[in-house]
Amino acid sequence: MPGPLPAGKISLMRLQVFQHVPFEGPAEIARWARERGHTLTVTPWFAGAPAPELAEVDGLIVMGRPMNIYEHRAFPWLVEEKKFLARALEHGRPVVGICLGAQLLADVLGGKVYQNAVREIGWWPIRWRAAARAAPGWDFLPPTSTPLHWHGDTFSLPPAAQWLAESDDCAHQAFAWGRLALGLQFHLETSEPSLGALIENCGHELSGGGPRVQAAIQLEDQQVAHQLANLALLWKLLDGWFR
Repeated sequence: MPGPLPAGKISLMRLQVFQHVPFEGPAEIARWARERGHTLTVTPWFAGAPAPELAEVDGLIVMGRPMNIYEHRAFPWLVEEKKFLARALEHGRPVVGICLGAQLLADVLGGKVYQNAVREIGWWPIRWRAAARAAPGWDFLPPTSTPLHWHGDTFSLPPAAQWLAESDDCAHQAFAWGRLALGLQFHLETSEPSLGALIENCGHELSGGGPRVQAAIQLEDQQVAHQLANLALLWKLLDGWFR
């Protein structure tokens, strides 16, 4: 499992998690925060929670959800959340967005969110782009990873964003916007309980099938094969982003 950073490399932070449904929380990110000594506080938008005070937040982690970013009528708090993200970035707070969180960041930064050609649900490989791996501060990126995907939408790169990762079926899998916004279309944070919760609550999305939709038994069986590599990469990404 990932281990501690060398002494003197950690600056303790107050991190705010934006959570959109009760069954999709920070999962392995919570363990990373505990072991690093960061404070992790959750804003459950789905429960009508108010936005936090920006002065009390050092960084943000924006989780996923089966909704789309433009469903403002059904989920009116999306408007408030996007305004908060824009303000946080304006005031220099680093943000990591995962799945829906990456799409929200892309939208806030001027990208477009739209339906992907295929739905991606399952453990599918991505390629970390050679230009990204050669850039300062990104030399720890491997050539490829196999994270969990669970999305039907994708995004265009925001203006001035650095394109980090791609796949055959979804060109924009990850981006960085300066040292403030990191968008990951996929899930490195998945744990056994969090995957089980996704299958329990969103399993109906598997029934339609598709070229990039795995069955529940495949989702569960393949997690063991990819867990350690994904967690090691997750910790490196979070350590660097929230240092």
